[in-house]
Amino acid sequence: MRRRTLSTGAAILAALGLIVMSQGLWIKAKAIVAQVLLERAFSESVATGRPVKPWSWADTWPVARISVPRLRASAIALAGGSGQALAFGPGHLDRSAEPGEAGTAVYAAHRDTHFAFLGNLRPGDEIRVARGDGLVFSYWVTDSQVVDWDKPNIDLDAPGPNLALATCWPLDAKMHGPKRLVVHANMEVNQKAVRTALTAQVN
Repeated sequence: MRRRTLSTGAAILAALGLIVMSQGLWIKAKAIVAQVLLERAFSESVATGRPVKPWSWADTWPVARISVPRLRASAIALAGGSGQALAFGPGHLDRSAEPGEAGTAVYAAHRDTHFAFLGNLRPGDEIRVARGDGLVFSYWVTDSQVVDWDKPNIDLDAPGPNLALATCWPLDAKMHGPKRLVVHANMEVNQKAVRTALTAQVN
């Protein structure tokens, strides 16, 4: 009887293990398929000049591609900061500027997926943002800050085209906390540096 009980218990544990493993594989498979659909929808948006949903029941659509050449990191950003949007990519927060326009364009994403690379950014890194209309803008990282979730220190009306990427902090935490990592970037910083260097060479 005891041996049969042990065998039954082992079988149940094995079955549970298979279920958990299959769920993990299913989640990863969905994530891979979602990224393919997002890439396709974004490419179609660029080609047609109109928003294209990645799947029919989506409450959001691709609006930009954010990439960091040095880190070889890239993510398709979606409209809004809803839970569904953040489940599949960075969200472009409502009321923040469009990339390349005056003010600050703000994107938020999860620290363990699409914005896991934020911790590796450093001042001077280039961040490229390709919009759905095909225009591409380059920003350069100026600094990063750890802030309270309700005091993000992001000025939506700051002069000049600015960019802010936000995610939860610390990056390796397992539980949600009150802190956020915000990376600030500006479109004109590197241009000023280039002009200064050229002036120095001439003089």
